[in-house]
Amino acid sequence: MQGVEIEVLDAALAWMRAQRRVYLVTVVATFGSSPRPPGAMMAVCDDGRFVGSVSGGCIEKELTDRINDTAPAVPERVSIGVEAEQMARFGLPCGGTIELVVEPVQAVDTLQAAVDALTQRRVVRRCLDLRTGSAHCEPAGRDEDMNCNDEQLVQVFGPRWRILVIGANQLTGYVAAMAGMLGYQVMVCESRASYRQNWQDQSVTLLADSPDEVVATLQPDRRTAVLALSHEPNLDDLALMEALRSPAFYVGALASRGNSAKRLDRLRRHFGLDEAELARLQSPVGLPLGGRSPPEIAVSIMAAITAARHRPGAAASTSAEVDGAGPA
Repeated sequence: MQGVEIEVLDAALAWMRAQRRVYLVTVVATFGSSPRPPGAMMAVCDDGRFVGSVSGGCIEKELTDRINDTAPAVPERVSIGVEAEQMARFGLPCGGTIELVVEPVQAVDTLQAAVDALTQRRVVRRCLDLRTGSAHCEPAGRDEDMNCNDEQLVQVFGPRWRILVIGANQLTGYVAAMAGMLGYQVMVCESRASYRQNWQDQSVTLLADSPDEVVATLQPDRRTAVLALSHEPNLDDLALMEALRSPAFYVGALASRGNSAKRLDRLRRHFGLDEAELARLQSPVGLPLGGRSPPEIAVSIMAAITAARHRPGAAASTSAEVDGAGPA
């Protein structure tokens, strides 16, 4: 996630600028059950401090001691949970195995480039030569993922997942904050001047064009979610008309079940959407967690989006019933 990555990279940069020896540890493969996915990172300082996680907390301290005891001069691959001795000392409680790359960081420039990409909403790949430890950064596409072979580790940094929200209201503010922590690039479409004037979050891209034009220009892809949260049919329906015809991995709209049925009828009769397109709409939006305050609804929405992102098809049976949570 973007916030976690920045935390790890910032710590590594600060330690290196203080003339400490620093190691970057990256999960490159998992086998069986494991708490952290490929791409998860931690930074290790030669004084025993570490930031981040590669196992959920069960091996970090032991791994830090091991790294500082051996002090590798070039990147090395480490498997945790393979041999009996490792299982006894480092074994994951869940019984899985993780493969790590332990990198003695040679220079700050590529780490700074990764931080810049995260904060400036650009995407870069950091290419690490596993034989020499040298690294460089270059532009990358949003559809690229981390990969590792015998010669090179390629890490991808930057907001590769996007969320477009229609309506700049209180609920949108909570959704935007949570989405940002989860590493999404967040855009808010608000064509009403009075609502734009009240919007405070400067880290979010605020768009003033009509919702259908914004969605058409954005061209949602399989890494894009679209949320209609204005609670005004004349705005939400225009966005949904375009979004449901796109490859967006999640399209949701705030409504009760009754209002959702009315919206489906409007989209069918007035905008010509077919049944397959209408079936993609998640409305009521979010998981049925039972909460009704804006922060609780935001949690349910981001939970549903997370499920759809990691388990395609899961969202179809997990929509929540939310009524009347319009702009504050």
